[in-house]
Parts: sequence; C-alpha cells; structure tokens
Amino acid sequence: MQDKCGVIGLKVDSGEAALQIYYGLYALQHRGQAGAGIVSYDGFKQHTKKGLGLVGEVFQQDDMEELRGSSAIGHVRYPTSGSINEKTVHPFNVNTRQGFLALGHNGNLVNADSVREKLEGIGHVFTTETDTEVLVHELARNLIDHELVDAIGMTMNEIDGAYSMTMIYNGEVVAVRDPRGIRPLCIGKLAGGYMAASESVAVDVLGGEFIRDVEPGELVILKEDELESHKLVEAYAAHCFFEYIYFARPDSCLDGRSVYGVRRRLGELLYENHGARTDLVSPVPDSGRAFAAGYAEAGNVEYIESMMKNRYVGRTFIMPSQAKRERAVRLKLNPIEPNINGKKVTIIDDSIVRGTTSKQLIDTLRENGADEVHVRIGSPPIISPCNLGINMASRDELMASEKTVEDIREAIGADSLEFLTVEEISEVLDIPLEDLCTGCVTGNYPVS
Repeated sequence: MQDKCGVIGLKVDSGEAALQIYYGLYALQHRGQAGAGIVSYDGFKQHTKKGLGLVGEVFQQDDMEELRGSSAIGHVRYPTSGSINEKTVHPFNVNTRQGFLALGHNGNLVNADSVREKLEGIGHVFTTETDTEVLVHELARNLIDHELVDAIGMTMNEIDGAYSMTMIYNGEVVAVRDPRGIRPLCIGKLAGGYMAASESVAVDVLGGEFIRDVEPGELVILKEDELESHKLVEAYAAHCFFEYIYFARPDSCLDGRSVYGVRRRLGELLYENHGARTDLVSPVPDSGRAFAAGYAEAGNVEYIESMMKNRYVGRTFIMPSQAKRERAVRLKLNPIEPNINGKKVTIIDDSIVRGTTSKQLIDTLRENGADEVHVRIGSPPIISPCNLGINMASRDELMASEKTVEDIREAIGADSLEFLTVEEISEVLDIPLEDLCTGCVTGNYPVS
C-alpha cells in the first residue's frame, strides 16, 4: 500500500504541541482526506489519537486535552493503493525496549516488499500492508544497537523510494527527506520552538517564520531553541514537478519557489508558445486559475469565469468508478451561460488524466452556446502512473498512455488542444530536467 499524504511535527516550550499540530493539519488537508492522526509525548509516555475522515471529523476538543506534551507529530492520509481502515492511519507507533517511536510518512517505498520479507525472516510480525509499517519496523530494529541519528542513516541506506517523514523518538522530534527530495518538506520557526511540515502553508497558519526546505538526504532534529542538522546520505535530486502543477497548495513555497508564481508563469508560457485566438480565457476551477491568470495577462485576453465549482464535491480523479466520476463532474461544475454564449473560449487546466472532466466540460460549454472551445494544459500529457506518492490512475485508465495529442483532442471534443512540454516546465522551475522526477509524463522514473 502506498500513500500520498501530509506530515507535520513540532517541538515547543509549552504543553500544547498537539493543538498546534491540529491547526497545521487543517492547512495540509488537501494532501489527504481519508484519515488523520496526532501523536504527542509528555516526557513520560506517548499519547495517540487517529481515525478515518477529515481533520475536523477525527479530533474533538477533549482530544487536545489528552494529547499532552511539548513534542508532537501529525499526518493526513490518502492511500494511493490498498484498503482504507483505521489500522493504516498514521502516525505508526512502536514501543520498544529503547523507548517510544512514532512515525508519519509521505511517499512510496519501491523496495518495501523485499525489506518486509527480510524482516519477517527474523521474526517481525506485520498487521497491515503499508510500506510505512515496514519503514517503522526497520528503524526500530536499527535502534536496538544504535543511537537515533545512526539508526536513521542505516534505515535510509536500506530503503528506496520517496519519503518525507516526521517522527518522535522518546520526545525528540525529527524530520527526514529522501535523497532525491521527491516529496516536499520544510522547516519553520515558531514562538518557543521549531516545526517541520510538508508545505509552508502549515507554518503560515501557525504564525511561524519559514526558514528553509529540508534538503534531500537531510535529517533535522527540532529542538525548542535550535535545529540540529545531519546530512546522512548523498543527494541526487529528483523533485516531483507535479507538486508544482497540481498537488501543493498555490500559497505554498516549495524548494524556494512560490507555487502560485510557478503556475502563473507556466500560464504565460502557455500563451507565448501555445496561444489560441479567442474572445476570452477561462480556468477550470480551482486547478486552472493561476495558469489562466498568467495566460490572460501574457495575451491581453479577457479573463472571465465560465463555470462555478461546488466545493462540497471531492476530486473526480480519485473516485472509485467511472460512473461516479462522471456524475461528480456534473455535480462539481456548473456553467455561467451568459459569459460563454456566442463566444470563442479558451479553457485552462493543470492536467488531463482520464479525460472525464475535460470532455464533459467541453460538451457543457457547447450546450450553453460556446462557438469554439480551445483547451490549453499547464503540464505535458500524463502517460504513466505515479509510483512515488501521488494517486493518478493505472496506465490503462490514462487517456494519454496510448493516444496522441490529436487523438485526445478528438476524444474530448476540443477545437484545439495543446500541452506544455517538460522542457518548458524545467525552464520555468529553473531546475535541470535531470533533477526532476518526470516519470508520469516520460515513463522514466528516478528509481527502478
């Protein structure tokens, strides 16, 4: 089982660490809606609360009073494969002879099966199919004879894949990022302590000061008055470009870059290199807004909303069946007929995955009077599933896996269709292609 998630951890000089984690998890809710959990440490023992559902559904006020301590970590979860039940909700806890360990993980381990087989061979018993439980068992094994930093270093040399983690070990709060820096992780300064989180929006919500991103291959121990850093493994960056395109909140900063600024500049490039002559440009809400704003400015094209979003409908591409996804599109987006009737329209979105949303939107725009509908996409065609922590689809469900751009245009019913290229993404991010993970759009992954 693999996860796309959000992690957070902090160490403060008060006993309300869990309450701050709770607020921070709200800021990371977009990274996972299936479960949430908090583990705190009060100097004597760990306290745990986790369950299925959204942050506001899992935690009550009484829980904050029971989650005592100045050290805490938290997690929001959406599984990209496998079953969803309370046993699989993070953080994972292990009580060892050496003390208390809890860990939350964002990403996928690609060699989890082989590590699990090795651990089972020496007597470890697993209760879930998650790669995170494998990670916790391997770390707990290394802690038997080694200090924390060395044990984590040994674990990092044993596992492979994408992982950003926060953990508590006997009250010490630790943040770790994999050598490729595939999933994001940053550090913030709080009044009376420090924190780490998947995205900088969690730092903002807590009134903290963004310090920097955790470097690939780095371990950071959060203390009340300082940060302790260890570079444990050699880094060879492969940052996930899709975090900038879709997954991260636009008000976050990832690896020193404003997500909103990146999306807006990509929209400008969409017009400069792929522009269409139309009366107006309109975003697919909310994912296309920043791209469309940049596109409109670069082309001096009128920016106007052509559809409104029902915010109480979930993401269409993670719904379990095609029929449910199609119904969700109708529930989710409603056209504004006066804005499009008799107009040539360019609609902007971040990506096309299965094509369900795109086809139905175009059909709906035409039914409401649009003369032409041109589509521009702020990423390349997605031809392969993500195996490193973002739920997309299996290869046979991806529209672009076996179709050309012209085939896709015909299938969704657009008058024209163009995508950005990986080279254009690299240009805007100012990151060399060899330092990006582009597996979902090239089929070439940074791990086996």
